[in-house]
Amino acid sequence: MKKEKYNVAVVGATGAVGEQMREVLEEREFPVGELRLLASERSAGQFLPFRGKEIRVDILTEDSFTGIDIGLFSAGGNVSAKFAPIAVHAGAVVVDNTACFRMDADVPLVVPEVNPKEIANYKNRGIIANPNCSTIQMVVALKPIHDAARIKRVVVSTYQSVSGAGRKAMEELSQQVTALYNGREIEMEKFPHQIAFNCIPHIDAFVDGGYTKEELKMIKEARKILNEPALRITATTVRVPVFCSHSESVNVETEKKLTAADVKAILREAPGVIVADDPENNVYPMAIEATGKDATYVGRIREDDSVTNGLNLWVVADNLRKGAALNAVQIAEILIRDYI
Repeated sequence: MKKEKYNVAVVGATGAVGEQMREVLEEREFPVGELRLLASERSAGQFLPFRGKEIRVDILTEDSFTGIDIGLFSAGGNVSAKFAPIAVHAGAVVVDNTACFRMDADVPLVVPEVNPKEIANYKNRGIIANPNCSTIQMVVALKPIHDAARIKRVVVSTYQSVSGAGRKAMEELSQQVTALYNGREIEMEKFPHQIAFNCIPHIDAFVDGGYTKEELKMIKEARKILNEPALRITATTVRVPVFCSHSESVNVETEKKLTAADVKAILREAPGVIVADDPENNVYPMAIEATGKDATYVGRIREDDSVTNGLNLWVVADNLRKGAALNAVQIAEILIRDYI
């Protein structure tokens, strides 16, 4: 017997992604019975709006999940590692937005437009992993191309907004811009260098071999989501002084030849994609236009003549929405429609 409403907990409710989760649940009219907003002791006690009411943010504890059907987690990997199994034990299905469980073989890593059938495997551990924000928008654009012509190799460079590093990072960019305009010393806390008017080719920690963890996330997660463990893919991730939405330059080699016109036609029919590609009229995806939107925007679609069957794409999406909150809620929607 299907439920009419589901009790939902948002863990990390006062963070940038947690706030988006609450807003997306309301916008998409998710059938929420009780909404339980959970955060650290530092953030608890404030009230946040939901469907015309003000809901108190409670402290996250081991007793927070009684009666909860779905837990949307976005409070950091350590929090998920401890509390996601507790939520599952209490009877909830967890959709986790951290890197904690993404590469676990028995945890599905899901982008609804790409591999929705994987959601059925939530039964393994009661957890579904939400991919990295930069991975999500890339695979939304690549999956239709892969289905049509089989992708052999991907080279991606990202231009990631500061909101990907959280609310304090957004505040740091704002404060640095203000300080520079007023001749004051800038303060650096979230980033190792000045982010205002700068690009930093360094997201997450460096590992052996010179890649960063963010770059390896994109590589490993794309392989898992596309079910192509041997896919040749390399990434360079860059933080840029943009408040919201990530942009990506994606170079693709395919087995079959696709023209730029082919790709445009394929992507116009692809779920979750909007083709914005009219360069003669200065139409191409931009972060300021993707912010607050649900789609993944693709433009600058052209053939790369330097390799056989090469393509170039410019891919932009709101990293807080499609890159995090929206993707999680879409997973929850399929979960309640088909599985619980």
